[in-house]
Amino acid sequence: MATPASAQSRVAVFARAPVPGEVKTRLVPVLGGEGAAALHRALVARALEAAIAADLGPVELWCAPDARDPFFRSCAERFPVSLIAQHAGDLGERMRVAFETMLGMSARALLIGSDIPAMTADYLRAADAALAEGCDAVIGPAEDGGYVLIGLCRSGRGVAPGLFEGIAWGGPAVLRQTRARIERLGWRHRELPALWDVDRPEDLSRLQVPLDGIACAGRRDDG
Repeated sequence: MATPASAQSRVAVFARAPVPGEVKTRLVPVLGGEGAAALHRALVARALEAAIAADLGPVELWCAPDARDPFFRSCAERFPVSLIAQHAGDLGERMRVAFETMLGMSARALLIGSDIPAMTADYLRAADAALAEGCDAVIGPAEDGGYVLIGLCRSGRGVAPGLFEGIAWGGPAVLRQTRARIERLGWRHRELPALWDVDRPEDLSRLQVPLDGIACAGRRDDG
């Protein structure tokens, strides 16, 4: 991507290393550990494709627990992305550090997860447009009560103390709690249409990708 480091926007994709048994754990009973890891790898690639296609600025793959996994290195070879190790701490602390880093280099920053098949380049452009039009924050809600995207603007308020603290991450109240924080700060914000992510077995039926090979790979590690 021939985008200057001083671009107005940048996009971070948060992803864990695809270690069997440690990613997509709620799908392991259906896909097996290897199958769930294979699905995770496919979803990370799809998220990167959407972020790059949006053409908003530099795309960064923020890696957990660090960037040394061979999968991350293969992503950097396949896609024009930078690899950055996620900070220590809970999800809120890791997100705070990512935003402070990105907003130190660009006026606008978007952060997305890696398990959102419905994420598109147009969705990311709409989020960036909300910030460019004067919003301090933008949120892409998830159907399960969390969110699939959050964006902040440096020319607004940046990363406010407490924005990501004390949130019950992984629970159904994440969006509600975050929305309450933003409203309490008096920020201008916009919410995009809700998207779905892949966390539970029932989500698999909505995927527009073939799962036969993934499922077979999973069954092999079940003995």
